[in-house]
Amino acid sequence: MLTVSGLTGPARAADSSADSSADSSADSSADSRADKVARTAECQGDWLPGTPTAGDVMKGEISLVGLPPYKLGKKINWSASPYRNRSWEYVFQSLRWMGTLVVEYENTGERHYLDRATEITKDWVAKNKRGARGTKPYVWKDHPVSLRTQPLLCLSRHVSARWLKDSLTEHAKLLSDPRLYKKGHNHGIDQDIALLGIGCRYGRTDWANLASRRLTGTVKLDVDSQGALMEQAPRYAVYVYGRLQVAMTGMKDCKRKVPGEITRRAEALKDFIAHSTMPNGYMVPIGDGSADTEPKMDAGTPKQEVRTYRAGYVFGRTAWGEKESAYYSIRFGPGMKFHGHEDHLGVTYYAKGRDILVDGGFHSYEKSAYRYWTLSPEAHNVPTVAGGKFRPRTPSKLVKTSYGKGRQAFRLTDKAYGASRTRSVLVNHGDDLMAVLDTASGGKKVRNVWRFDPSLKLVSKGGGKVVLGDGDFKVTLLQLSSCGRVGGQKVQRGGKLGWVSPTYLSKKRTNVVVSPSARSLLTVIVPGTDSPKVSCSGGKVTVEGVSFRSGLL
Repeated sequence: MLTVSGLTGPARAADSSADSSADSSADSSADSRADKVARTAECQGDWLPGTPTAGDVMKGEISLVGLPPYKLGKKINWSASPYRNRSWEYVFQSLRWMGTLVVEYENTGERHYLDRATEITKDWVAKNKRGARGTKPYVWKDHPVSLRTQPLLCLSRHVSARWLKDSLTEHAKLLSDPRLYKKGHNHGIDQDIALLGIGCRYGRTDWANLASRRLTGTVKLDVDSQGALMEQAPRYAVYVYGRLQVAMTGMKDCKRKVPGEITRRAEALKDFIAHSTMPNGYMVPIGDGSADTEPKMDAGTPKQEVRTYRAGYVFGRTAWGEKESAYYSIRFGPGMKFHGHEDHLGVTYYAKGRDILVDGGFHSYEKSAYRYWTLSPEAHNVPTVAGGKFRPRTPSKLVKTSYGKGRQAFRLTDKAYGASRTRSVLVNHGDDLMAVLDTASGGKKVRNVWRFDPSLKLVSKGGGKVVLGDGDFKVTLLQLSSCGRVGGQKVQRGGKLGWVSPTYLSKKRTNVVVSPSARSLLTVIVPGTDSPKVSCSGGKVTVEGVSFRSGLL
């Protein structure tokens, strides 16, 4: 047998022609098979995860939530939890990875994909009876149930089997149970999408009516009239927006009118997503949000550079469409819930095309000491009251604002430590700087924490000034009290406070500046220099030629 390298001239050309003809014939045959398979709305949506692929599943190897591939094998262990990770378990039990096989069957007409999908699902149904001994409790939690419905409905379009319809009926009973419904949450939206899908698939108008009715109430709670997501983590706004598109499409496919309130709030949510996206294209990592989250959608360009949301956010920037634009976020509002952190009065700051002040970030949903630390005030750029005991889930208020094209200022307050703590924030644009004034009632002392991006290393500290840098880039932190420099700052990298989790399951050392305690603390962040000129007298502070009141507003 001749190898390709041994062929020359006409013989090689003829062989190539034959190969081409064979490939063309194979492609034609595949196209013919695919044309005979109906493509369904249930299977052709955008609900599939990026990994694993149908090929991976057929090989018996699946990669979920960014963790290493797991050898599934022919005979599946439905109790598997190779990484002791709750997110992995939930996604495994959602069976969306099985759904890739049905979609591949629709796209190619190759029967073996459908056969394996049927084999996997039938085995799952037999081994995971609700309430049965050996079935893990989380298998029938609200979110795995709602997410699993889509691949099961997809399969039902090609497999008419009693066991499959019975399983979907069992899912619908749980989805319609008011005791298990997550109202005002993205899980509730997923539950309604799933119940609507089953109701429409099998002509159960009672299920479809319930799903439609509940969805409007849940959306009004989850997305306020300004378009802000109430789950306290902006990255979830992208997920909710996408799910609302699925819900509205499902209603139309089911010959139902989409309530105007859902349409309006979904549209307003786009503005919120745009405002919570930094100039570098990533969403500001507030709450359970990773710093590598890109919206990957056209959210449009809002008219305002600064937006205050009653839900507890201030987002501001110098200009749209400029990567070098400064950007900041400030947190206040209702007490912590859902995907929020104890970050009230906290700020983040981006300037000169890079992150300056960052939050502790989102590590995972695992029940670990580190996860709970990332939720705590110490993981955020917030003030604390010396001697005060922290009161979790305390709401805070935005009590005063001052808007200008080149400068904005805000004042916030709460009683998270018993005494009132008040923070005023001023952001100057063009000559970029952020100034923050912290005080507490009753003459109590305050202390604050400033977490810098991991790329910024300590250059020097002393005399109330801390300089950090990354190569030629420098940023300076200055602290004053009644116009006098406040010294004694401590800088930790690692240890108890010096950590950040920019991506899922990551943990990096970073520099955290801890102030001394004082009756008032004015902190000024000046990006782009290690020696800013500073003066303070007569209630006026001037930094690098930028002047402002020592009380900020």
